[in-house]
Amino acid sequence: MSLRDFFPQEIKAIIFDFDGVLVDSMPYHAAAWVEAFAEVGVNMLPEQIYDIEGSNHIGVIKRIFSGNDMTPSEDQIDSIADRKRELFFEFDKSKAFAGMQQCLNDLKSTYSLALVSGSTRKIVDELVASFYPETFDVVISGSDVLNGKPAPDPFLKAMGMLDVSPERCVIVENAPLGVEAAKNAGAFCIAVPTYVDPATLKKADIIVADHSELLRYLYSLL
Repeated sequence: MSLRDFFPQEIKAIIFDFDGVLVDSMPYHAAAWVEAFAEVGVNMLPEQIYDIEGSNHIGVIKRIFSGNDMTPSEDQIDSIADRKRELFFEFDKSKAFAGMQQCLNDLKSTYSLALVSGSTRKIVDELVASFYPETFDVVISGSDVLNGKPAPDPFLKAMGMLDVSPERCVIVENAPLGVEAAKNAGAFCIAVPTYVDPATLKKADIIVADHSELLRYLYSLL
């Protein structure tokens, strides 16, 4: 079945999450978060990050602190986020998922493409430059919005910059908070369970088994 079969109107744009959808980077994000939190006395497991990935750094820090019955100060939020970013670049061995670079190059001739990530601007810009240069019409990082996923704000900001309505967008996600944000924005969502149980993505319109199936759906749009 083609993705076109799900749409009564013409699709104008495809919006991608980054970590876990286009690049295999979440293990390094998780390791950086675990170390950054440990340095301020908050112990956690990498799996806890996978459960809340997609949220921006403010959301991640507040959620982890809340789970430990703590409230971070503004200075703590800034310092932990800065330390996490430093550690990510120390740990980073990210790579693009097979076939995704060529797929986006093929889609770009027909659709507007946007990237919406919860990561900070510096991380997003460096990884995009490494793996997907000159690919996206719009790039939104977690630094660009106050309310990150599951709020719809990052996706709505991208749609506004693309001048496209939610009904004409496909959003590709891999995390529960990202799927929730996509649906809160009123868009069609296809999810790939890269690091999580597929059951946690049940709010998506389509859940694919893996990136190979995701590629088949995306190429069905051409």
